[in-house]
Amino acid sequence: MFGPRRLLARLRALMASGAAAPLDPLVKLVAGEMVAEVCSIYVMRPGAILELAATEGLRPEAVHHTRLRVGEGIVGVAASTGEVLNLPDAQNHPAFVYRPETGEESYSSLIAVPIRRSGHTLGVLTVQNRTPRRYDEEEVEVLETIAMLVAELLAASGVKDGDDEAVGVTGSRVFDAVVLAPGLAMGPVHVLGTTHAPKRLLADDPQAELRRLDAATEKMRRGLDVLIEQQAPDGEAPREILEAYRVIASDPGFLRRIGEAVKAGLTAEAAVWRVAGEVRERMRRISDPYLRERLADMEDLAARLATALTGDTGPETIPPGTILVARRLGPAQLLDWYGRGIAGVVIEEGSPSGHAAIMARALDIPTLGGARGLLESADAGDEAVLDAEEGQFILRPEPDLRLGYEHAMDARRERQAGFAALRDVPSLSRDGERVRLMINIGLAMELDQLDRTGAEGIGLFRTEIAMLARGGVADVAEQAAIYSRVLDAAGDRPVIFRTLDLGGDKLLPDAPPPEEENPAMGWRSLRVALDRPVLLRRQLRALLLAAAGRKLSVMFPMVATIAEFRQARAVLTAEAARVRPGPSEISIGTMLEVPALLFQIPALLRECDFISVGTNDLMQFFFAADRGSPALAGRYDLLSAPVLDALGGLATLAGAAGVPVSVCGEAASRPLEALVLASLGYETLSMPAPSVLPVKAALLGTDLGALRTMLTSLRRSGVEEASLREPLLAWLREQGAPI
Repeated sequence: MFGPRRLLARLRALMASGAAAPLDPLVKLVAGEMVAEVCSIYVMRPGAILELAATEGLRPEAVHHTRLRVGEGIVGVAASTGEVLNLPDAQNHPAFVYRPETGEESYSSLIAVPIRRSGHTLGVLTVQNRTPRRYDEEEVEVLETIAMLVAELLAASGVKDGDDEAVGVTGSRVFDAVVLAPGLAMGPVHVLGTTHAPKRLLADDPQAELRRLDAATEKMRRGLDVLIEQQAPDGEAPREILEAYRVIASDPGFLRRIGEAVKAGLTAEAAVWRVAGEVRERMRRISDPYLRERLADMEDLAARLATALTGDTGPETIPPGTILVARRLGPAQLLDWYGRGIAGVVIEEGSPSGHAAIMARALDIPTLGGARGLLESADAGDEAVLDAEEGQFILRPEPDLRLGYEHAMDARRERQAGFAALRDVPSLSRDGERVRLMINIGLAMELDQLDRTGAEGIGLFRTEIAMLARGGVADVAEQAAIYSRVLDAAGDRPVIFRTLDLGGDKLLPDAPPPEEENPAMGWRSLRVALDRPVLLRRQLRALLLAAAGRKLSVMFPMVATIAEFRQARAVLTAEAARVRPGPSEISIGTMLEVPALLFQIPALLRECDFISVGTNDLMQFFFAADRGSPALAGRYDLLSAPVLDALGGLATLAGAAGVPVSVCGEAASRPLEALVLASLGYETLSMPAPSVLPVKAALLGTDLGALRTMLTSLRRSGVEEASLREPLLAWLREQGAPI
């Protein structure tokens, strides 16, 4: 009978014995305790090769002889994906590769568990049996614990993840990145290191470890309370983020799994380490940036809990003006480092909608995300330039470049002062054309940006962001309170609410994510809402209740056919008939993100009250190019003839029909694209709040009529370049436009 506690106790004794070659007795022990014919360990070698390093059950002569490439065979697939493969009939799996020297042809079932440490794969642990079977959950958890122990053994012996590239390159290097919070910074680098496994992994007294865990959890919560009360910046934005973060710190599921790991025989520190690793491996496969950002929250909390257990002090002191570089960063971590005087932040896996990015904007810290490879290249103390205007991070810049950026920082301070003076200036072009500039937001905490920027309204309120932040869809009353707060803050300014954009890789509550190869084009947005009408009806009812005598504008996302729009509109109309008091007026519109809708414009204009173009999805669907793919970044341009023809045609038809049309995608936030869109006839542009004043400045200095004439001439000239960006930019600069 398999006994996980007995196995862990025997492993503890084995580790304490100081065996010279612990892998050999370890695989023998595991095979015996799990009543398995085979237990093997494959170790990563240079060149991404997995070598059979120890086995109980396979032929001894195969050790150090059998090798697989990462991705080859079941063992190679487990190494490449970081996922456990639990197979009752391994030899019929499509990835199975036969190695005759092992003698494994008589074994049916196989479980392959990746051996990972700090996000890197160091090897694979396997167990095999002749009888076809699927290993149960308890056995999988024990094998994952053993893999964690083996990872520390391998790391201590110098095993790496198979990447032969050198680390610590000298000389200047430029990294392209995504702007999370605008600004410029220069200073020395501080690299936020990865946490390492605790020294003591197996517990002598599980009950004593549980008591230590309870005490550390309480200590961590008290520390968060002090941080939030004493160091949080002013405004609703950071406070709402930190309150949500405090809720995560009390997540019973996270803490329960840690407690269960302690009961299974791990120390409290090892249990925290293991559960955090499980969360990391599960969430790193989620492509949605906002959801991936919750991983930073969980890692930060795990680190705080580990610190409370060990009694270690917090982050070390750094010189003021330091640029912090991290793979992931939680909002409370950012507050900690902000108090130590950092000048800028680079979050390798950060996204604009993440908690840390929102906090960085509230604290006005220049921040970049997505600078791949930076952590491996930067050393503590390296001088760097953080350019969160152009989206670049320059490591070890040359002296002349440093001097140039010093001048640029002086000029930027002057320019920002000039932008602030434009807040209350009417949004008119140089020749007097009116263009409404609005903001895109997703949390009530961002509402102060309306007054701060002088925006004329909210052109896109992403209703799903608040739901994702709280970890589930709120009930009708809670949703109505959120929407009412938004309308109160906007006052007489218009607000367009987009219905929930959930599904795909934005996980629905109480439902596992569907296995879709391309979630962006899968079961998401309105498709989910129409398939789950209760979800849609509740949200629409909440919006109607929130409006209560005020104008309500509702926009449906991801509409691909007129029939879908009609179906969604019918649900809204039916709910409106039941709600009293209802809105004074209801305006029903659609986002245009799916190219199929471009071929249904005349019929659509007869059905809807307004259209808003979502350029982010439209561009990737238009060119069949995943916008998240680095290999395709910059390959296709909105300022190309086919896109401008499509957008120009839409604006012309909508204008003739008297249907308002706007742009709420990221393209509207860039001054050049904003000017071109305005010249095509888009009288309303909605964008992230930091872009409003720079776009207004560009608009005030541009003759839109002249730009329209020039653009028409370019489009008629038959220019065959992939983009019209360069001639447009050159012309605007000749005209003195502030681009």
